[in-house]
Amino acid sequence: MEVLDDDGRQQVDQQLDGWRQGDCVLGEQWFLFRTDVARPLTDDGAAAAQQGAENAEGEALGFAVVTQTCDLVRRCGDRPFVEVCPLVEVDESVLREAERGRRPNYAFIPGVADQRLVADLDRVMTVEKSVVAGWERVRGCLDDNDTRRLCLALARKRARTAFPDDFVAFASPLMKRMSSKHDKESDEGRALRALWEIRVRAAPCWDAEEVGLIFWFIRNEDEPTFENQSWDHYLDAWLKRVTKTDRFVDVAGVVTTLDDLTAREYVESDPLDLEHLSSREG
Repeated sequence: MEVLDDDGRQQVDQQLDGWRQGDCVLGEQWFLFRTDVARPLTDDGAAAAQQGAENAEGEALGFAVVTQTCDLVRRCGDRPFVEVCPLVEVDESVLREAERGRRPNYAFIPGVADQRLVADLDRVMTVEKSVVAGWERVRGCLDDNDTRRLCLALARKRARTAFPDDFVAFASPLMKRMSSKHDKESDEGRALRALWEIRVRAAPCWDAEEVGLIFWFIRNEDEPTFENQSWDHYLDAWLKRVTKTDRFVDVAGVVTTLDDLTAREYVESDPLDLEHLSSREG
């Protein structure tokens, strides 16, 4: 078969004109990847290896488009490829963590969130635009704010800070506490669910012999209803789980909002996430 002619390419361009980054296709799809026949790491890889095949495939519930919109709508003759990630089903707690940016391997897609589907950013596949043109589009981002949040999720996946090993161990008690209490129907659970993001700043830098740390607990504008305690109470309790060491000589923390955090404080700090800090522990 010959390459699509100009008229066919123009038709593909027209079919993709309404697609945007984050848009999805639902239904049975297949994610293709390369495996090592002698050392497969997944069930799908092992199934392919049994057939002596290096190219494996796994069933997906759909795909989310992660190519930037500006590249997606360019002429397919110039930019013929699109990147997609498989959609996976998660439980409600993981869905909310992904929504708040605490699961960097997942991207929250509002348009399919009611089905508890998220984009698995650990797996990316390239398809030609003519493939996407044949899909039934499901709108992924419903407004500009959704689009910004998706962009942040995609950026966070590739630009996360490589925290020093001793900080990972240092912060582990705090993150384990937050993970275990997040979904509880308690004042602390409500406080944790009201946090938009947790960031930490190292001064003068992460590689210094002595480091001062400040944790920014960035809460939503809407105040949770506390029955017995207050933000100050939980801030003190959280900071007690990250006590000083020989290298981390000063530890402080503030509960704040994005409106109260300065741009400098934001860009000079690094986001924490549950999965990243626990990754070395398996």
